Amino acid sequence: MTLGWPHYLGAFVGASILSLVLTPVVLRFALRKGVLDLPGAHKSHSDPVPYLGGLAIVGSFVAVIGSVAALTNQGGSRGELIAILGVGVVLASMGLLDDLRSVPVVPRLIVEIFAGLAVVALEAGVSFTRIGWFDTAITVLWVVGLINAVNMTDNMDGLSSGLVVLSSLSFFAIAAANGQYLVATLSAALAGCALGFLRLNIHPARIYMGDAGAYFLGFLTAYLGLKIQFRESNESTTFAVPVIVCIVLIFDATMVTLTRLFHRLSPFKGGRDHTSHRLVKVGLPIKVAVGAIHVVAASAGVIAFVVSRVPSGPGWVLSTWVLLLLVVAGSLLSFVPVYESSTHALYKLERQSLSPKDRPTS
Repeated sequence: MTLGWPHYLGAFVGASILSLVLTPVVLRFALRKGVLDLPGAHKSHSDPVPYLGGLAIVGSFVAVIGSVAALTNQGGSRGELIAILGVGVVLASMGLLDDLRSVPVVPRLIVEIFAGLAVVALEAGVSFTRIGWFDTAITVLWVVGLINAVNMTDNMDGLSSGLVVLSSLSFFAIAAANGQYLVATLSAALAGCALGFLRLNIHPARIYMGDAGAYFLGFLTAYLGLKIQFRESNESTTFAVPVIVCIVLIFDATMVTLTRLFHRLSPFKGGRDHTSHRLVKVGLPIKVAVGAIHVVAASAGVIAFVVSRVPSGPGWVLSTWVLLLLVVAGSLLSFVPVYESSTHALYKLERQSLSPKDRPTS
């Protein structure tokens, strides 16, 4: 059975409708059981919000792709599909346990590394260096990194789910243009289930996806990035395309990790120091901040599509410009005072700039 546009549309619409239907069901269940994300020091919400939305995301995606796996077996892909769904469900289960009981960092990392090794075992990892152990390390780093990047950006209403919608649609466009029918179908389904959930997740959010949804979406986003293939003329820029598609996720996780280490804070704890928080800190409303980040992600998807279609030379030029812009953006955002130490430094700087008579006495 050959997949094509009717199947793409069916996967997208089917996943969207299922997610739209399941999300309110999960919302009512979470409210009845009292499974709520309570406000806290590093939280951006002020009222308790249910956070089992990941169950709706996982359920809708598994149902749709399970149907695809039952209907097609292109080149033995059914076995890989089932294996990937299995790994995704294991990650979602660990995330759900973390939502309910709080799992320590080390066990979570072990399961995430297992997920990366599973991708390698399925021969879906990177292979551009031809050095086995090094390619394996890069694959695991990519998988673990994106799982945590999606989880870290789930810090403001509609942000993470919207980014997954945009990255999935970008992967869909690239895969469809390159004749990767199965990858395009997976991407369409992932975009659909995230979009269906987004309806109740936009500000003010009525439900959160929790770690269960974030780990599942992060893993599948990483997997789709590894599965994207290109024409031979683009071989040298192959690795840049999925990086550009996911650049907002990578940028936020990298900036937060580096700035926390600089301020001697743990990268593994929550905080209000992400890109979204910094934009709100400088005066943008939540919806505007989230929308601005989504616009950047959509633009990155367009750039990634162009890079995947042009020869290597122009592709490298575009990729370099994206990198330079990110360095500038990261440098500017790093000066936003989101830590206690940086706030004190800014306060001292402001005091020094005042004349003696204008300085506060206490």
